[in-house]
Amino acid sequence: MAKKRANGEGNIRKRSDGRWEGRYTAGYHPETGKRIIKNVLGKTQAECKAKLSAAMEATRGIDVSRADEYTVATWLRSWYDIYAKPNIRVATADRYHLMVEQYTIPRIGNIKLTKLTSRDLQKLYKDLMENGRIDRKSGHGNPGLSSTTVRSLHLMLHSAFERAVKERLILRNPTEDCIAPKVQKIEMQILPPEHIKDYLEAADRRGLLPMFYLELVTGLRKGEITALLWSDLDIQNKTISVSKQYVKNPNGELTLSRPKTETSVRKVSIPQDAVDLLIAEHGKHPENPYMFPSPVTGEMYYPDSVVNLHKKILKDAGLPHI
Repeated sequence: MAKKRANGEGNIRKRSDGRWEGRYTAGYHPETGKRIIKNVLGKTQAECKAKLSAAMEATRGIDVSRADEYTVATWLRSWYDIYAKPNIRVATADRYHLMVEQYTIPRIGNIKLTKLTSRDLQKLYKDLMENGRIDRKSGHGNPGLSSTTVRSLHLMLHSAFERAVKERLILRNPTEDCIAPKVQKIEMQILPPEHIKDYLEAADRRGLLPMFYLELVTGLRKGEITALLWSDLDIQNKTISVSKQYVKNPNGELTLSRPKTETSVRKVSIPQDAVDLLIAEHGKHPENPYMFPSPVTGEMYYPDSVVNLHKKILKDAGLPHI
């Protein structure tokens, strides 16, 4: 009975064209049991031997019959559908989908999963930092993604390729040898106490005092402010319940979701004058469930619209942008 070659066993021969060829057993087909034969070529016997040794080492522990089926694109989509999407928040899933489909696959999706290197990923990060923005307009702002976004992409890819290692599709996670972008910390700017009076007076002139006063005394995020319902206000105990926020998905649509962490689901105490302002605000639209409905649509404000209103208030008050 013929001896079955061990996985990774190989031999070298000289071809008729003068080159040296190394052939080795990369694995066995799961259905037929037939050997999966791979080869390497070299100009000299020594070169071929070195390539053969490296190739055999690379296949040890890998399920070659499955690994060969995947490109970076097919693996990331499979990982996203099976492992990521069912186990993460909707907003996070939307962000992952954007990073997979818009940032990664168009650039490195055609590379075979087993051939992907840390150098490929490092070049990807560099390209995204320089030219990664999807919605950029010619001549307007930085066309690259922020270091925070690219670092988030790196962490997502690390998780995806770590799964590939566990499934014996690749021997080593290529993100391990990458240098992830350092997040550039931006110092938070706050409204100086001496400017608060001018700011609130400008907000009042625009009919927006309740919203922006509440933001000042609570520190709520724009997405949390816009998602507030009248029922979130406890008048007797003078608290606001924060249990949801509006976030934007990759299509630019607003999605209602829970805050990022459980500690962000909270009750926030507010002063009596804030309660009085909110009661007066609700009296303007008593049938509307939103605490701060848009006067144009009657629906909740778009968080970006609140940012723009904030900028207008600062300008009205003669204050610098913060």
